[in-house]
Amino acid sequence: MTAERHWSDPLTPTEIVEVTALVRADERIGSEPRFWGIAVEEGLARSLAPGQGRPVRLVVMNPAAHAAWEVTAWTSGTDRQASLGSWSPVDAKRPGVSSDEARAIARAAREHPLLKEALAKRGITDTTHVWVDPESITGFEPEDLMDRRLSWGTVWYRESADDNGYARPVAGLVPILDLETLDIIRIEDHGVIPMASEGGNYRSGTWGPDRTVAPLEITQPEGPGFTVEGHKVTWQNWSFRIGFTHREGLVLHDIAYRDGDVDRPVLRRAAVNEMYVPYLDSDPTAYRKNFFDWGEYGAGPLTASLELGCDCLGEIHYFDAHVLDGLGEAQTITNGVCLHEEDSSILWKHVNTRTGEADVRRSRRLVISFFATVANYDYGFYWSLYQDGSIELEIKLTGILSVSGIDDGKMPPFGRMVSPNVQAPTHQHYFAVRMDTAIDGPKNRLVEVHAEVEEDEELNPWGNAVKMVSEVIASEKDAGRMADASRAVHWRVENTERTNRFGENTAYRLSAMHTTRLFARPGSVVARKAPFVSKHLWATAYDPAERFITGDYPNQAPLEAEGITAWQQADRPLDGAELVLWPIVGVHHYPKPEEWPIMPVHRIGLRFEPDGFFTRNPSLDLPPSSSGDHCHAPTPGAGGAVAEGHAFHGHDAGGHDHSAHGHDHHGHHGH
Repeated sequence: MTAERHWSDPLTPTEIVEVTALVRADERIGSEPRFWGIAVEEGLARSLAPGQGRPVRLVVMNPAAHAAWEVTAWTSGTDRQASLGSWSPVDAKRPGVSSDEARAIARAAREHPLLKEALAKRGITDTTHVWVDPESITGFEPEDLMDRRLSWGTVWYRESADDNGYARPVAGLVPILDLETLDIIRIEDHGVIPMASEGGNYRSGTWGPDRTVAPLEITQPEGPGFTVEGHKVTWQNWSFRIGFTHREGLVLHDIAYRDGDVDRPVLRRAAVNEMYVPYLDSDPTAYRKNFFDWGEYGAGPLTASLELGCDCLGEIHYFDAHVLDGLGEAQTITNGVCLHEEDSSILWKHVNTRTGEADVRRSRRLVISFFATVANYDYGFYWSLYQDGSIELEIKLTGILSVSGIDDGKMPPFGRMVSPNVQAPTHQHYFAVRMDTAIDGPKNRLVEVHAEVEEDEELNPWGNAVKMVSEVIASEKDAGRMADASRAVHWRVENTERTNRFGENTAYRLSAMHTTRLFARPGSVVARKAPFVSKHLWATAYDPAERFITGDYPNQAPLEAEGITAWQQADRPLDGAELVLWPIVGVHHYPKPEEWPIMPVHRIGLRFEPDGFFTRNPSLDLPPSSSGDHCHAPTPGAGGAVAEGHAFHGHDAGGHDHSAHGHDHHGHHGH
């Protein structure tokens, strides 16, 4: 009901429609306007009562006039009717590209005489089986076209309607596209290279009969352990709210853990804020490939409906997602977000070999997830809450490698062969995470911790003493940090006003398990476009205007001029601030043949866990694992030890995990 709507709830179709109707009534947008994104102005909305109208902003473009505006508005609520506010001009080149705009230029390019002529040189005369993917061109705009809203195209060919086009790149062709006029300005033709002779289908039965797999059922006879009220979720002492935005997709708000009778805040906001994918290959059809998939396109509209596959099993609660498409219509992504519980092996265990007693507690986690399909790649984002107060973000990379053609008899110098005449370039994936911290309240600070050998021989006579050294990150000029496993680096986010029983500031620990560095020449477009990847963690003082690590409009933006590296120059104090952390999760992807024609899931992520936040292990109140959990009773082992029997979940006596436990049941992709 509208009266129960919280400010952080996802925008509804009604809200989207009422605002766009007001925008459409303005004659300045012309007869064929295009839209990109609508989102709640969170900085203004945080103080609103439930049910009140919400402040929003959206972008509208008039391509015929080479004009664009950022429009502010209010949705209707208990206190107001929907209304428009300001119209602020935006450089017409810079709004992100919607799926509708991408489809329009792809259709136009496929029928363009310049492309048809180039394809005919390669023996392709039926363009109905040709795909053209418009790619972001930021940093590579031709000098004579700097004032145009541009894209460039990758070209693909299917031999039949059910062929995998991403397995057959049309090598050597690079059309330069005008997104406003839907025209090919020019085509670079770097020469004819033989097409892939082998198909790349991955559907059932393509490469032989399917293997036999025994059934694995996930059941909860008494129903799920979580409660959902609107978009508020409670589970195992945790509470939080689910949001969804055009730019970031899934957003979690107001994450708190109930400690006794007190709800203790942990994070005010958490989301994957940006994704950067640079390709590290000088091939003429690959060197321009470097994308801000969120800032130049948008995670929201790219979200896959989870009703299209077996992404979640068990007792599931789905949330629909609503977005504004490029034509100004509200679109619903059915089952866009999945909420469910999973068994997660052992939480804690000890066998007392002197008494023959064993204590085991199985771990359960609550998973909130969504998937985004970005042309060939598919990305799954899984936030997991654990019973011991820990939070994990796991990112699953799957889908189809972005490939290039290669001539007969050649081997790729900057990639791997995956099929005849097909090479997969080396590339990277960076995910900028935004975490607005609230450890026991709003006043937090960032502390970096690393290990050092104690050099004082009086304190370390045996040479084995190690001390953990803490450094408070006092201001933004020092708040670009690097992970370093060789020094056991991690970070504590401390409350500056509250201490635990040992006199330490209550805190959570951030561990960056998956990081890399950019292997590109300093000063290159790839490096200058995304300077945030030069560090593994950034920290800023909260500013409602600083919403996105790459700035509001990174598409065709000036390099290095906006975003977090520009914000850092303010050098605001961070000790006792409303703190925003920006961890950078990354992977260097050197492809391999086993990732073709579709890539098994590759997992990366981060962990945020209590570090002096609780008095002791907060999961001591969990009931013992028992036969009711489908576990066999303990049996005496050799020497009076107790061995855990083989359980329903497939564990051996050492607690090693041999089964999916339901946690990989979201691994069926290729939507």
